[in-house]
Parts: sequence; C-alpha cells; structure tokens
Amino acid sequence: MNDTPGWASPGSAPSDGQEAGVPRPSEPVDGSGPAEHWSSTQPPAGQWSPPAHSGTGPGAPPPGWGVPPQGPGWARPPAAAKPGVIPLRPLGVGEILDGAVSTMRAHWRTVLGITLTVSVIAQAAILLVQRYLLPEPPSIDRNATGSEALRQAADSFRSSLLNSTPSLLITMLATIFTTAVLTMVISRSVLGRPVTLSDAWTEARPRLLPLLGLTVVLTAMAAAIMTAGILPGFLIGDTAGVGLAFIGLLAAGGVFLWLMVRFSLASPALMLERQSITASMRRSAKLVRGAWWRTFGILALTSLLTLIVSLVIGIPFGLIAVAVDDGGLHSLLTEGTANFGWPFLIVSAIGDVVVATIAYPLSAGVMALLYVDQRIRREALDIDLARAAGLPGYANRS
Repeated sequence: MNDTPGWASPGSAPSDGQEAGVPRPSEPVDGSGPAEHWSSTQPPAGQWSPPAHSGTGPGAPPPGWGVPPQGPGWARPPAAAKPGVIPLRPLGVGEILDGAVSTMRAHWRTVLGITLTVSVIAQAAILLVQRYLLPEPPSIDRNATGSEALRQAADSFRSSLLNSTPSLLITMLATIFTTAVLTMVISRSVLGRPVTLSDAWTEARPRLLPLLGLTVVLTAMAAAIMTAGILPGFLIGDTAGVGLAFIGLLAAGGVFLWLMVRFSLASPALMLERQSITASMRRSAKLVRGAWWRTFGILALTSLLTLIVSLVIGIPFGLIAVAVDDGGLHSLLTEGTANFGWPFLIVSAIGDVVVATIAYPLSAGVMALLYVDQRIRREALDIDLARAAGLPGYANRS
C-alpha cells in the first residue's frame, strides 16, 4: 500500500501464495494456527491475575501476588491505533457496522451530497419512465378459468417483468455510481483524512467503467445459473416438469448465493487496488476463502438492517401515498389494474429517496470495511494503514 487512499495491489501478499517455511503475518511462528492478534509484531500479552485472597496464613498469597508484573518484557499490548473510523486490528461485526455509520457521521456532507443527488436523479428517471414510457398493465378477468386464466397470468408476468426492467437498470447504475464514490470516501475515513465530494469523484471516476463491467459479469453469471436451474423443468412441462423446475430453482439458488458471497469483495478490490475485473474476482475469492460463513453472516445482517430501515421508512410513505391518491387503490380492487396518479408516484418516490440515502452508504461502508478487515487478518494491512496515516513508530515496521 502507498500513502494515498487508493490502495496498491499487494503483489505477493500472503493470500496470493506464501513461500514455504515463511509464516504469514497473521499466523504464529510455531504453526499452531491462525493468530487473532492485530499484527505479528505485537508484544506478549500481560499475565493473568488470580482472584484476590485476603488475610494471612498458609493459604495466603505472597506479597505482591496478583499485581501485574512491570517492566518492558511484561508490558501489556498497546491499544490498537485508530487514526480514523475503525481501530487498526481485526474487526468485530459491531465494529464494521459502527465504522460504516461513523463514516456517514464524520463525512455527512460528502455522503449526503452523493447519495441524495444520485437518489433524486434516479427516482426522477424512474418516475418519468413509469408514467410516460411503460405500457399499461393488461386487465385481468376475475371470472376467467382454465387456459384463459393461464394466459392472463402469463401476460401479467411478462408485463411486470417489462415494467420492472427499466427501474432495475436505473437502480443498478445508481448503485454503481454511489458504491464507487463512497468506497473512496471510506478509504480516506479509515486513515482519518478529510475528503470532499470533488476528491472522491476524481479518484472514483477512472474505475466506473470497470465497476460497471464487473456488475454486468456478475449479473450475467447469476442469470445463467438461474436459467440453467429452471430451464429443464420448463422444457419437460406437465407436473413432473414443475417439480423439476422447483428443485432446479433451489439448487441454482444455492449456487448463486455461494458465488455471490465468494465474489462479494470484488468491488472494493477493483476500486482500491486498481484491479481488473477478473483479477478482482480472483482477489475476492482468496480473501473470502476460509471465511465464507462469516462473510455471509455480516452481509445477511447488513441486508436485514437495510430491509428494516426500508420498511420503517417505506410503510409510512406508502400509506400516505395511498391516502392522497385513493383512486388508484379503488381501481386495483375493482378492476384488477393499478392506475395510480401523480400524487401516489411522487410521495412513493420521496420515500424511496429517503431509503436510498440511508441504505447506499451503509451497504457500501460494510462492504469496504469487510474487505479491509479480511486484509488485516490475512496480510497485516493494519501496519500499512498506520504507516499511510502517518502514525509515529510505523515508518520502519514491516
């Protein structure tokens, strides 16, 4: 790593392979297993003290018993350096989440400027597309049965898929932009450095196209996996085909989940190490190896928190939207088609903007800090970070 917020490729980092007989920075010399200490140069831990025993006699401890030994050889390990929003040592789940929130608080002007601007533009585009470009949903005959009901269901599914595609594309582009810029904000906040929107945009701009390419590759991979899972069942048809499609869907979902967690750190690797698309995917796979379940748990917890925030904010806005435009709800209940007007769409869009303003930096922060945590655990990145932050005593450490 160099002394800039964009972190250089680790080259022959321990996760990329290690010479035989040379212990990794995060492993003890005796090879007894992975160490949980914040770096290999940490001084020995202080000695334990037994419970206090008062009085005198055969069972009484000698004078000075229970007092921690003093002297350079018995010093307790120093507290981890914390130049920015996280301590420079392996992080717990709570510290990763707290670091993401602390970044939002410490750089709220930059974070709010990014997320609010992108969210407003994205929601305005979605609103205009929904109102003027998308076709009206097909009407549903509630009395239809048999093949007619099946045809209506298929038409409704195709219409929903067509109507949701533009919104998904716009949301994907907004997510890519905010992730790129916010990752640069977080890289500076870890070092305790100030950052402006202009600084973050200047550093993130050259990586936008590679990040878009990575997103397209992962999306195409997910689509191919899900298609391969359900296609055989649809080709067979009948009841047996439905059962086969369901089993294939479950299997494809498991493979999809495993791969998405495996490549979850590809985005920060691409941004902070200036890696290519394929190199960032390999980098993510190496960092996640041996920590898949931990990575999955942190990402699942983040998704749950984001969902809770979305519900807490979205439900009130949804109720207000229905209240100010009850004509759309009436048409949905009586005619089977949702014909909501401008009041409903505007209020719903405002709610989506508020949700995105909170969810974007939380997700991007957790992803970037999870990447930092894995590199600290595997490559002693804490020393490089402390050196880059200009902390005293780290200039000659390796």
